[in-house]
Amino acid sequence: SGLATPPHPFQDSDSDTEGGAAGGEAEMDFLRNFFSQTLSLGTQKERLLDELTLEGVARYMQSERCRRVICLVGAGISTCNIPDRLIPGPPPPAAGIPDFRSPSTGLYANLEKYHLPYPEAIFEIGYFKKHPEPFFALAKEFYPGQFKPTVCHYFMRLLKEKGQLLRCYTQNIDTLERVAGLEPEDLVEAHGTFHTSHCISPLCRREYSLSWMKGEKIFSDVIPKCEKCQSVVKPDIIFFGENLPARFFSCMQSDFQKADLLIIMGTSLQVQPFASLIGKAPLSTPRLLINKEKTGQRDPFLGMMLGLGGSMDFDSKKAYRDVAWLGDCDQGCLALADLLGWKKELEDFVRKEHARIDAQSGSGAPNPTTSTSQRKSPPPAKEAARTTTEGEKTQ
Repeated sequence: SGLATPPHPFQDSDSDTEGGAAGGEAEMDFLRNFFSQTLSLGTQKERLLDELTLEGVARYMQSERCRRVICLVGAGISTCNIPDRLIPGPPPPAAGIPDFRSPSTGLYANLEKYHLPYPEAIFEIGYFKKHPEPFFALAKEFYPGQFKPTVCHYFMRLLKEKGQLLRCYTQNIDTLERVAGLEPEDLVEAHGTFHTSHCISPLCRREYSLSWMKGEKIFSDVIPKCEKCQSVVKPDIIFFGENLPARFFSCMQSDFQKADLLIIMGTSLQVQPFASLIGKAPLSTPRLLINKEKTGQRDPFLGMMLGLGGSMDFDSKKAYRDVAWLGDCDQGCLALADLLGWKKELEDFVRKEHARIDAQSGSGAPNPTTSTSQRKSPPPAKEAARTTTEGEKTQ
């Protein structure tokens, strides 16, 4: 579903070339570029971090070299908890949105009541067209408007305010980046969004707003039907069997060569083609991972065969640009904000924005993390956050 297929290494790149020599040279050029980019064998490597730590990243972000930051984010920025001690006063609750794959708390683990042939069917376009009821029943559990953005979301908003955010690429469909104040041009919603919906009929495709879907449809046990043709109306999230948005590919082509820093947060980097984005930036571009565990460390030869490239390297003697900060994503953003001198600004921003959201929804609004018994976030990391530096062994 939307996998990026790399060019075949041995495909003739110019079928009209006269003679085998010219064609062979073009083929060799292609192979040299392919192997160079995939295995990072090029000569463009330059170490820009003075230290492979969060402190080194912070100093780099404060330098003139770092002007354009791309954030790559996944479910971890919406499901993480933030300990009370990190922000004085009543803690801003994490979004509390269940993720898809966590044992016992993930959405896939709680779908027995829908009698699906297999859990993933609820997000398969073919199954949805025949049986939309399970999806819309589940959609109530995580539909936008019930949750507040987290510290991670507001950290990206601060990057925008300070003129450093080039783009946020998100795997999330919860629209919390928008709620936190990122504009549509700031975002690439790689797996779609609940923000808009469309009629599934290819002859109609009428668009509907979030307010239309929420107002009288999704919370009233009514399957939303197109007012024009009476076909089912589906939120614009990407189901298995659908292509990724065209914006994902168009922005990818232009954004990553401009990137001075990648900040990767709350993603397992398991889903393609999103996971391949870490290999799209120039070889010198530093990459910071804020996550509960290390990820993106593919076998380089497997990456070569799949055309993915860009494997993360935190621990080898050749490591020169990748830093892993291990712990809850909110804690990681607060730690980085502290090093940048932004911590108080970020804390105040979170409190102010959450108060505004509460005021808009009414003082009786339920806590988004506790209003439904099934919405349980993973517990906070027991260990102190760890920053992985060059040569440090994986814990």
